[in-house]
Amino acid sequence: MAGLGRSVRVGAAVLAGWLITGLLGCSASGSGTDRIVAAGPSTPSGVAVAPERPGRAEGLTLAAAEEFVRYYSDLLNYASATGDTARLLGESDTGCENCKSYADFVKKSNAANGLLTGDYREKVGDVAELVRGVHGRVGGSATIQVGRYVSRQTATASPFTSEATKYNRKFALSARGQRWVMFEMQLVEQ
Repeated sequence: MAGLGRSVRVGAAVLAGWLITGLLGCSASGSGTDRIVAAGPSTPSGVAVAPERPGRAEGLTLAAAEEFVRYYSDLLNYASATGDTARLLGESDTGCENCKSYADFVKKSNAANGLLTGDYREKVGDVAELVRGVHGRVGGSATIQVGRYVSRQTATASPFTSEATKYNRKFALSARGQRWVMFEMQLVEQ
């Protein structure tokens, strides 16, 4: 099955078949940028540092939504590196099932405990199609690139190798106060 490796990484057994239009209750299109950003901050010694929400990701504008999506990818990378999912879940809606599934997987299988190796970090490209829905949510998609990596569910489990792949992350954001949080997300292999 195409994309099974990435599915294992994010706990895809529970990925729902939701459509962004269904979550938002509308359709429209927008555009993003074509930049690829570095995948997750680190100190000079290579130890992962929890990313802070950048000022550009504050507020409820579409520009803030785009920056939040990039920041959220940094949180995913940090959680994959360390197994620390507190900030990731703190920036997720309590009902985001795929956020919880991802967090559950990387708590068990992460780079810090040796169960995730290789070029697993996400690199975000274009964040596009940002639209406001009738319930105040924002939806869109982001191009994600991941390199070749190996994951295991336990230290004694057989390794699963995932080749370098490009994905489209469909997402919906909801407001919590005056900030966006991840309402739901889904990866689709391109």
